[in-house]
Amino acid sequence: MPLPLLAMLAAAATPCQTALCQADTLQPYFDKLAQARDHTEGNHPVHILQIGDSHTAGDAITGGWRDLLQAQYGSGGRGVMAPGRPYPGYLTYGATASMSAGWTVKSTFGAASAPPRPPIGISGFSVSTDQEGATLGLTADATEAFNRFTICALEQPGSGSLTIQFGGTSEAFNLNAFAIRSECKTVRVDQPQYTVQVTTHGGPVTITSWATFRDAGGVVVSNLGVSGSQLVHFARTDDSVIAEELRSYKPDLVVIAFGTNEGFAPRVEPGQYEISLRSQLARIRRLVRNVPILMLGAPDANTRNAALANNAPGAAVDCTTQSQTLADVMATLRASEEAGAGAQTPTQPELDPTGRPLFAPPGLAAVREVQRRVAQELNIAFWDWQARMGGACAAAKLVKASPPMMRGDFVHYTKAGGWDIARMLQTDLAAAANGTLAGR
Repeated sequence: MPLPLLAMLAAAATPCQTALCQADTLQPYFDKLAQARDHTEGNHPVHILQIGDSHTAGDAITGGWRDLLQAQYGSGGRGVMAPGRPYPGYLTYGATASMSAGWTVKSTFGAASAPPRPPIGISGFSVSTDQEGATLGLTADATEAFNRFTICALEQPGSGSLTIQFGGTSEAFNLNAFAIRSECKTVRVDQPQYTVQVTTHGGPVTITSWATFRDAGGVVVSNLGVSGSQLVHFARTDDSVIAEELRSYKPDLVVIAFGTNEGFAPRVEPGQYEISLRSQLARIRRLVRNVPILMLGAPDANTRNAALANNAPGAAVDCTTQSQTLADVMATLRASEEAGAGAQTPTQPELDPTGRPLFAPPGLAAVREVQRRVAQELNIAFWDWQARMGGACAAAKLVKASPPMMRGDFVHYTKAGGWDIARMLQTDLAAAANGTLAGR
């Protein structure tokens, strides 16, 4: 066998151990980003579209990434969002959404996911109403002005229509059709605007997503997350809706950011998780076609829920002392209790008043291991989020940082923490684009 082929096979068999693996697959995105500073009117911005769970929905990390890229390349608009205000506390950094009374929300996960539900697209949500004159509105911040607005909805028999008021113009979007199908309508104006309003008329309507862009170069980062969801819940979305949305939104990079909820499941079976992961990755690849994909590995996160201590093969990582196993900590606690109230107990800062230890469930490590291996085998870019955070028990440290980088749940990030994770991600991507990252 020729030596170069032997070398290639050996490299393929060796797991990538760097923070960013298979970075060469992102070259089409890097090439487009290199042109993002061309702010000629009419140039589409570079569009990053991320789907995921609450880390994505909360926009702490994607918002930081958006800030970094737009400071360097310019703003291309706020991007794709779930329509209206799909749940209480919904955040849209860079824009403010409004929704009148009378809308029904459906999603891929949570209470709003109960059937029946209409076909749902890339945002993971839909909003529907049969009320005449119901409205949705969007107001952009000063930095996210836009001259292109797109809204995607379902055409079906008996549907009503939408009126889109944007930039001094008013356009109708008729949704009555012979069969159910997804349709996206785009309205462009000459000058950047800050507001758009959508009003319903003449019958029921269902909207699956909307987006704002500024066609003058720059970068857009769209964050489409459903809190509590796993990648398997993304399977509840509809291929035909997503295909129409992708045709209209034209992402240049698709980022997949699931894994935390998978790792916190009551029981993680690595083999079953791998089947689900491969299935959804194949589906996403088919839908996005030649668009590069970046998968973010499951981050570090910690818990005191003892029910998760054995939720997967392997041992939980103790984050109380960060040196003992969880079994050792529990044994110490039991010994202290048996010895009486005067005995010493491991009173580390991570112990709560009940003495429950803090740990990283083994399910997270199992999920992360499968993600890394599958990404390599499918030649999909992979970023080791946990390693860049600082490794095992990084969440415990980030909660205690000054200022705090993670919230007290040891799972979610503060705005400062999200910005820091975004900086790490962008540093690794920039290094790969410059050809300086080892293992590229």
